[in-house]
Order: sequence, then C-alpha cells, then structure tokens
Amino acid sequence: MDQVEKKALLDILGKDPHFSASHEMNESKRKPDILCIGGANVDRKIQSINDLILGNSNPAKSVVSCGGVARNIAENLGRMGCNPSLLSFMGNDPEGQWILKHSNEFVNFAPSEIIKDQLTGSYTAVLDAEGEMAVALADMEIYESVNIELIDSKWPFISQADFILLDTNFPAAVLEKIILYCKTEKIPLCIAPVSASKIKRLPACLKGVEWVITNKSEAEALSGVDILSEGDFFKAAEAILAKGAERTVITRGDKGLIYFTRNGEAGVLHSPSVPVMDVTGAGDALIAGILYAFIKGIDMENCCKIGAACSIITLQSLETVSPKLTSHELQETFRKFFSKGVIKH
Repeated sequence: MDQVEKKALLDILGKDPHFSASHEMNESKRKPDILCIGGANVDRKIQSINDLILGNSNPAKSVVSCGGVARNIAENLGRMGCNPSLLSFMGNDPEGQWILKHSNEFVNFAPSEIIKDQLTGSYTAVLDAEGEMAVALADMEIYESVNIELIDSKWPFISQADFILLDTNFPAAVLEKIILYCKTEKIPLCIAPVSASKIKRLPACLKGVEWVITNKSEAEALSGVDILSEGDFFKAAEAILAKGAERTVITRGDKGLIYFTRNGEAGVLHSPSVPVMDVTGAGDALIAGILYAFIKGIDMENCCKIGAACSIITLQSLETVSPKLTSHELQETFRKFFSKGVIKH
C-alpha cells in the first residue's frame, strides 16, 4: 500500500500519526454542512425466489425501507459521521411520517417540508433471484409540484451549506436555478442523476458543478455518446466535462467505474467480486463515499476507492442504506479490496 492509500485509510479513522497533535483542535471546528436536495421516498423491493416468469405469479420476498437518492446519500453520509441536512418534500401521510421517524437519527430534516394533499414519493423495484433489478416503478408526482417560489423559501438553508448534493427529481427550472446559485455563490455542487430520463432535466451548461456521478445509461443520455466500448466511457466523460463540470465518474456495473477530471486525471477502478444481496442503493452509497472523501481533501483516485468500498457494503445488504456502514466497516472494506486496482489513463 503506497503512502497516499495509507493516508486515505488513516483519514477515514482519524488515526494519521501526523494528525494527532492537531486532532483535538480540529474536532472543535464545525463539521462541513452538506445539504442534500431531492427525493425522499418509500422503497419497496420485491425479489423473486426463483427465476422470474413474466405473465405469471412468482413466489417472492419483500422489504420496505426509506429511499430517495438525496435521502439515501444523506443517510449514508450521516452514518459515516458527516453533518447532512435534507431538503425534500413529503406528503402528509403515514409514509412521510415513517421516513422522518426512521431517518432522523442520521439526517437533519429542518429544510424539508410536508405538502398537504400529496402522496409521499414511492419506488418499487422487482428483483430477480440474483438480486438484479428486472423492472422498477416510481411514483414521484409530488416533486412535480416543487416550483421556484417553494425553493426560494428555502434559500436560507441553501446559502448556509458548505457543499450541496442535488438529485434530478425536481423540475428542470428548479434544477437550473439551484445550479446557477451554487455557481454564483461558489458552493461546491455534486449532481446525482436519478435516471436516464430525468438527467435530461439538467441545463446544457454545467459550469459551477464540481461533480457529476452517473451510471452508463445516464452518461449516454447526458453526453449523447453511445457507450459500446471502454474507450466510449472516456468519450462520454469528455463530453460531460465539456458542458462545464469539473469532475465526472461513470459506473460500469460489475466492471467498476471510470473517472475523469478537467485537469487531466483519469483512471479505471475495477470492481472486486462480492456476493450481491441487492443492488438497490449501491450507486447512492458510492456517491456518498466519494463526497465523504472529497470533503476530507482526499485525492481523486482514493475518493473513488472509498466510494466503491461504501458500495460494496451496500451490495451485501437488503437495506437501501446498509446499517453496517460505519467508519470501521468502511476501513476494513477499503483495506481488503482497494490497496490496488486503479489503472491510470
């Protein structure tokens, strides 16, 4: 393990031998305020026990958990000891109250709001016997009611953030205004697309965006590049950076991810083979891990490794956000899988 990798591990646990002298002073400082803006849903996951047979009743097992890209990332960050808040909108219904009750330990909901006469967003995923998604259904109508006036009322929370994570659940005009505000106020911003269809809500210009983290289909939709080979991943990444983003990561399923930055850093991180219980939430955990590392000042390569370690922990859980995600578990997973594995380009 080289010195950069060792430092990344030590930073996770706060055990850098050169850090101990200033640790007490740094602990007294305020943690960065990370504001996650976007969805907070109820996730319903139904997994077939045997091979799926379309058009038939399939024996299955199910689990219900809190979800929503922004909410998931916020909870992951909270479990890792960060200071996340969530700006989202929920219905005045049992599902909304359930989300608040079960997320409150790790997430500050002060910026969020209950909207009367609306149903809390829901996401229902049907998984095959191996845990891969076969189809998913999303009822996100509540977010279509979010308008500029409603977001304007939240500016005190937005303006005080040290870092903002934005998913693409809200209408295009709202996303554009938040992106422009972050650019003007120089607040670092990460875009976390919800889907290939919703990524099209982003404005053509992404100047001021620090990170864009996508999967393959989202990258294709955003870049206009058909990804048919490994080289195409980097062509898509170049197209995304050409829109103004500073850094981009594109995931490749079980093949890992690629990263590319405006200053020329590029690499491929391969995924280790691990047992998969459920893929839902793994991408959100990846983003949370990357941001967790980034706000600690860790380099691009190790940001991606730490994000991948978070993803591995989540893949081995039936929960959308793994309750096993802790600093210790993250450190052990990092040590086990990521002392090697990045190919520089």
